[in-house]
Amino acid sequence: MKKISLLGSTGSIGTQSLDVCRMHSYEVKCLTANSNVDVIENQIREFKPELVCLMDEKSALELKTRISDTATKVTCGMEGLIECATYDGADTVLNSVVGMVGLQPTLEAIKAKKTIALANKETLVAGGHLVTNLAKEMGVSILPVDSEHSAIFQSMQGMPDKKAIKKIILTASGGPFFGKKLSELESVTAADALKHPNWDMGAKITIDSATMMNKGLEFIEAKWLFDMPNEDIEIVVHRESVVHSAIVYQDNSMIAQLGVPDMRIPIQYALTYPDRKPSPVKALSLADYGKLTFFEPDYETFKCIDVCKNAIEMGGLHPAAANGANEESVKLFLQGKIKFTDIAYLNNEAMLNASDKKDFTLEDVLETDRVARNYVIEAVK
Repeated sequence: MKKISLLGSTGSIGTQSLDVCRMHSYEVKCLTANSNVDVIENQIREFKPELVCLMDEKSALELKTRISDTATKVTCGMEGLIECATYDGADTVLNSVVGMVGLQPTLEAIKAKKTIALANKETLVAGGHLVTNLAKEMGVSILPVDSEHSAIFQSMQGMPDKKAIKKIILTASGGPFFGKKLSELESVTAADALKHPNWDMGAKITIDSATMMNKGLEFIEAKWLFDMPNEDIEIVVHRESVVHSAIVYQDNSMIAQLGVPDMRIPIQYALTYPDRKPSPVKALSLADYGKLTFFEPDYETFKCIDVCKNAIEMGGLHPAAANGANEESVKLFLQGKIKFTDIAYLNNEAMLNASDKKDFTLEDVLETDRVARNYVIEAVK
């Protein structure tokens, strides 16, 4: 019986993860959220976790009062988040928090030898070798939850050895602005950018999809997860979001994972691996789709992809800077303080400003993140 510590339980991935836990009667030992008291209270009353954390202290105090009739302990802040990530009663940590806040609890969970089901891409984008080297040292598995990386991981299950792989193919939906040119995106609003054609996601990730920054971040994540050369990772736009990603073997055979666009498939595989179990997701009917389409990305319009590609090519702390700048620029765009097209420019400038230091520490990553965010804020001022 899996015993789960779920970080980020009130977001899109978190609530869908609880659907999977509910279906398979997994024990939910810990829950965390930022400040959504109403949703996490309902989750506590259903799943009866032993420990919960809210990042916002005021919200944590309110929650503590609301659930005083339960046996659940309430903590707050990064200290509480790490307490949940390392909780003795859990064997698997599903990290679905959004942003850099997910890095430290992941590192601490690895030190505590928890199996990591990873939906927080920033952990690998910013943490890079810190995370992968520590996981190897501690003998800890990192199981991908992102649909693309899960698809690659699933496609690799019949792989004879690493040398058999020729290339990884990351598919991208193209977001709501597929086919648009750069000049057409100057005046788009946050409401326009939040209209994703296929996926139901949180605001930050949906904006990342619209700029295609998410695909750049996933490019970096794939590099660390699968230890592939940059030139052997290819991005292909696939509007229907049915082929979630693929691998190409040395004999040019291509193996792909297909399914309806529903995150509960990769979430469940990370939790049940290596087993396959019945899923709450409806079956894919290829006949209903009729045709599947594939296109080259428009790098001139969606410049964020190259920001990330260049960041990982330059190495060091450049990916951490690109990620930190993006979190800040997306926030400013959602607040109406910058244009949609400013996001790529700000991310690139902050990324170029970072250090090439290869043997970096957690403190270096956190400082780079802070500097990149400040760069964006000052540039906008």
